[in-house]
Amino acid sequence: MSIYPELGAISAVDITVPTPDGGVPGRLYRAPGEALAGFVWVHGGAFIAGDLDMPEAHWVSLYLASHGISVLSLDYRKALHGLKYPAPSNDVRAGWLWATENLSELGLATADDLHLGGASAGAALTAALTARLGDDAGQMPASLLLAYPLVHAKLPPLSEEIVKKMEGVPSDLVFGPDFIRDINLNFAGSEDIFSDPHAFAGSGDLNGFPPVYIINSEADTLRASGELFAAQLESAGVHVRIEMEPGSMHGHLDHPHSVPARNSVERMRRWLHNDRRLGLGPIVGTIQN
Repeated sequence: MSIYPELGAISAVDITVPTPDGGVPGRLYRAPGEALAGFVWVHGGAFIAGDLDMPEAHWVSLYLASHGISVLSLDYRKALHGLKYPAPSNDVRAGWLWATENLSELGLATADDLHLGGASAGAALTAALTARLGDDAGQMPASLLLAYPLVHAKLPPLSEEIVKKMEGVPSDLVFGPDFIRDINLNFAGSEDIFSDPHAFAGSGDLNGFPPVYIINSEADTLRASGELFAAQLESAGVHVRIEMEPGSMHGHLDHPHSVPARNSVERMRRWLHNDRRLGLGPIVGTIQN
């Protein structure tokens, strides 16, 4: 709170989204007064870890709420002890539907300013949910915000630039093709699911997606997935903006005292406030400041 004193005014209330499987834990973040926008946010953790208390979930939500963006931060069942897709995806879908049906809890009158997003595995879940909502004629988000996303079942080839950036990165933050395949297989349960866009959005038709904002980490093999997804969205005619956070490694939003995290959460704030409305048609580019 010493760096972010404004966070002390935020109300953070734990809720349980009812489901046939026992309920989805969530946390609702509100600032005093009328909300400027609403955001359903899903943390990462390789589909097996993470919770509502990790900075990537809690601090990000507090920061956005302190700037007038109400946030529903969602947890989900992890791919552990035999649990597989679609259980985690169903949990995120339940949370999104709860938000659309309880707009007043977010300080919203309509869903026109209700956005969806996630980080890493949470980005995979929310991007895939967007594809599912499109196929089911569900309420689409006003925009989709993805932080260092993994949206492909298999890691796309790394550019020479990414390979060079990975030099000196700690080994536990170097995610190679075998590791990515293993965590995705653990989540999916079968390689047959790898081609299902409701599990991995990068494998499907992206026509009809809302505006998408992607923030990649600079020294991160998952950049290959974020960059390919941006190109796929552009080809589908989707309004997409992609930025890279200089000096960052995968999961940088989990380090709130770092410069990359502080820069990225401010990027998120700007997008959710109004940046997504600027311009017409696809916007693709890597912006480094």
